Amino acid sequence: MNGPERRIYDAALAAADPYQAVRRSLTLADGRLRAGERTYALDKLDELLVVGGGKAAAAMGRAVEEILGERVGAGLLVTVPGGPSPLRRIPLARASHPLPDEAGEAAARKILALLEAAGPRALVLCLLSGGASALLAAPAPGLSLEDKQAATALLLGAGAAIDELNAVRKHLSAVKGGRLARAAHPAALLTLILSDVIGDRLDAIASGPTVPDPTTFADAA
Repeated sequence: MNGPERRIYDAALAAADPYQAVRRSLTLADGRLRAGERTYALDKLDELLVVGGGKAAAAMGRAVEEILGERVGAGLLVTVPGGPSPLRRIPLARASHPLPDEAGEAAARKILALLEAAGPRALVLCLLSGGASALLAAPAPGLSLEDKQAATALLLGAGAAIDELNAVRKHLSAVKGGRLARAAHPAALLTLILSDVIGDRLDAIASGPTVPDPTTFADAA
């Protein structure tokens, strides 16, 4: 590949690069962290937690570390096996995709525990990208990991679209469908989302762990 086709290809990869996307979206100046229209005075915070998951989580986390440095406190990012080396400050866990596994469940439970312990002067920075639905796999009360694995396998085998798949997964989860945001309360929550869903529906990307869920149990059924 060369000429215009190669330039188009390279431009597309650069535009979608998760590290660069975070560097463009998150800035720090004079002790104030800015993301879009939101600004946070870091000297008013007791702690800054970085959590999340996805196939691009490590690259997104590396950008956050470069921007925030030693201001990053506790946290955990869940990503797929292989890929980038461990980060300097943010722990990385590796889990299975597209079917969830025990490592993803353990990591999701640890993230929930971190958020439930966060106070009102904490800022939770949540990094989400494609694959997080499988990687952050904490079943809802009364369900097992095997239940989630079976449901996911059946839906994938039936050719379910991503919004259909995630409508079901949200109603089987202790994390998805806004439940991660619920766990973080009363801390402030800022989510950076790298979309892999056509139309960029925030409730569909990673099954929307930090946004309201417009789908219902009837939709899932």
